Amino acid sequence: MSGQAVALPLSEEAAAQIDAVQLKKILEVALLTTPEPLSLAELKKLSDAPVENHIIEKMLEQLAQEYTGSGVELNRVANGWRFRACPEMQPYLDRLNPQKPPRYSRAVMETLAIIVYRQPVTRGDIEEIRGVAVSAHILKTLEARGWIDIVGTRDTPGKPELFATTKQLLDDLNLRSLQELPPLEEMSSLLEHDEV
Repeated sequence: MSGQAVALPLSEEAAAQIDAVQLKKILEVALLTTPEPLSLAELKKLSDAPVENHIIEKMLEQLAQEYTGSGVELNRVANGWRFRACPEMQPYLDRLNPQKPPRYSRAVMETLAIIVYRQPVTRGDIEEIRGVAVSAHILKTLEARGWIDIVGTRDTPGKPELFATTKQLLDDLNLRSLQELPPLEEMSSLLEHDEV
């Protein structure tokens, strides 16, 4: 032989196993290097060959298991999958970037809570529940953050705009759906307890 390595034929199963190992590495790299969540459709594009959703999901679940107990975790959120620092690691990461996260007024948080639990709602609905007028600034703040959006109008005189939450809010709260939030009654008792 002239010093060239001879490629041994691989069984289909062995070739598929190698491809699976490679795809899992690719998924891991993509998720670790992308700041935004990646959907299953986006993750499927990373494969050289067509792959079914359940295969990708199985690989993602395996990756999530492999990272259990480390400083990062793989989470499924509304817009797909993403890695994030474990919450107990956040105080250490805050030392690198000592900027304080934005603080929102009680009025902004109350407005957001009403939209989250009663959506879709109009500005009038929010004012009726809160018992005070809602400034345009509050709604603009929530829209600018990407947490709420106008989803239509109510079929009443004046055609008031209807507000609802976005997938961005779910991603920022690390949730897949609003059903993962505690029931409204539980939230009320938590807020009352927090004030005491």
